[in-house]
Amino acid sequence: MRHLEQHLRSHFTKYREILILLGSRQSGKTTLVTRVFPNARYLLADNEPVRKFLETYDDNTYRTMLGHDQDVVIIDEIHQISDPGRAAKILYDSLHVKLVLTGSSSFHIKNRTIESLAGRKIDYFLFPLTFSEYLYQQQLEKKLFYWPQSFLAVSGKVPNPRLYDFQAQLNNVLLYGLYPAMLNHPMDVKYLKNFVESLIFKDIVDFGLIENRKAGIDLLKLLAYQIGRLINYAELAEKLQIDQRTVKRYIEIFEQSFIVFRLYPFLGNKRDEIVKSPKIYFYDTGIRNSIIEDFSSIEFRSDAGSLFENFVISEFIKFNHYANAGFSINFWRTKSGSEVDIVLSNRDTIVGIEIKGTKGKISQAFSNRFPDAEKRVLTRENFFISPE
Repeated sequence: MRHLEQHLRSHFTKYREILILLGSRQSGKTTLVTRVFPNARYLLADNEPVRKFLETYDDNTYRTMLGHDQDVVIIDEIHQISDPGRAAKILYDSLHVKLVLTGSSSFHIKNRTIESLAGRKIDYFLFPLTFSEYLYQQQLEKKLFYWPQSFLAVSGKVPNPRLYDFQAQLNNVLLYGLYPAMLNHPMDVKYLKNFVESLIFKDIVDFGLIENRKAGIDLLKLLAYQIGRLINYAELAEKLQIDQRTVKRYIEIFEQSFIVFRLYPFLGNKRDEIVKSPKIYFYDTGIRNSIIEDFSSIEFRSDAGSLFENFVISEFIKFNHYANAGFSINFWRTKSGSEVDIVLSNRDTIVGIEIKGTKGKISQAFSNRFPDAEKRVLTRENFFISPE
């Protein structure tokens, strides 16, 4: 069970548009769409005969092969064909099927579909497991829920005791991440390293998205050592001996391939006092640890706080997308160094959240600047609150 499942099930009751499910390799896209649409005609574009069939770009060929009684057609890994947007447009416009597309490399698929599918598609994003999905699939929790939503709904509440070692499960996630395959390969460093190589090399390097292979890999390693820090593009460019525009372009490729994301500052009204550089985080801490080849125990790590911060922020991003929560997610930092790790905002609300291992308090400077904002301190002990 995944949080996104119900959204996909109801898609064609609300929309005629193509359902596009994007996400990184092995995030669970195929499993999800085949479970949601068990009677669909399934086509894997990575299969050579299927790829050749799709690359005819001929509506009569499509109609002959698919017949007239297909209600839902799934094309898995559509980024594997030369012009996915063209194929999808013909199927949508001429055959009038309910079309479900999945793609691993969002950079690749978006650039080839955006023009031809304008007004014909709705995108969904599947991230690695949420912590709730992870615990549910291990049968440690009885139901799925959005813990960020519960955390925001209450103040000062401590979660009820659990019948399993919650902190051990959290430590495991901080080290090995939340990709579904890790449920079947727990704490398997060799498997994870091989997966990371496949994720980076097959979906990015082999597609030719990064022309300087060494610089791209070295950049990803530098970013992995800098999670939670402000990005200094000039410094990265100097270390890698490439120009800043290339650094920014490579980071954008890593972002659109669901490896890293940039968190931007909350500027408020007094923009002159706020830093304007983004911070860097990884969608999955296991991927990050594999890149730097460090799986040492959390209690002995100098980066334990950064790992927990990265985990929490990625969980808020998943919640914001899956629950359609409508928040802008930022951080706040003044040039003098006052900082708040997460600022959630919409038209009506500002919530400042400081992430700490055990205890702490919100920045007084933030409280002074935004006296009406809600302020929360999130720790390893208080964050995973179940709904009543």
